[in-house]
Amino acid sequence: MKWRSQSATCRARYSFRGVIPWQQLQGQTSENARSSVIAVFMQQIYGGWAGKLATLLIIWTAFGSIFSLLLGYSRVPYAAALDGNYFEVFGRLHPRHKFPNVSLLVMGVVAAAFCFLQLADVIAALVVIRILLQFLLQQVGLLILRARQPDMPRPFRMWLYPLPALCAIAGFVYILISRPNFLREIRYAIVLLIAGLVLYFFRAFRRGEWPWHGAPDTGAATLASAKPE
Repeated sequence: MKWRSQSATCRARYSFRGVIPWQQLQGQTSENARSSVIAVFMQQIYGGWAGKLATLLIIWTAFGSIFSLLLGYSRVPYAAALDGNYFEVFGRLHPRHKFPNVSLLVMGVVAAAFCFLQLADVIAALVVIRILLQFLLQQVGLLILRARQPDMPRPFRMWLYPLPALCAIAGFVYILISRPNFLREIRYAIVLLIAGLVLYFFRAFRRGEWPWHGAPDTGAATLASAKPE
């Protein structure tokens, strides 16, 4: 299946090159013109109307993708608010259509604000931030949990522990340091981490939770009910 996918990709590239020489794309001074390969491809074959139609179809597909993602991700702050782990205002529903209107509007405004930035910079920042604040912390948290509570019941087992976790950590670190100007994205991640810690400690203080009172919730009761098959 992978070989077939690569073969189809190669055929598509040769089809484009047969219609649009690479020298023509390289000579384009506008970056937007070099990015609209499909529109130029259709325009060269069928005329201007085909290029415009291809552009409209691409815009419509992008709109559908963004629309579905926006509707889906708006449920994340909504669900967190219902569980008491986020601002209560995000738990509001539209009085008539019963969808999380506050969460949807906030997510839309934030997404629109990022449209004023360069796409490459946004993607690079998102990749680095997600690696640092999610993927790496997941592996480190697994090692810490295993070291501190080795007898806790777990719903699954990791073969060759801790080798897979260590390999994942090494791979993610390599991805980080191999990126050009990765220190800038790391600064963004550190800022988000500090902001998240401040919000968490403020919430814990208001609710009288750890680290101000009591011990942290390790989820032992939940994991105890889940036995490996």
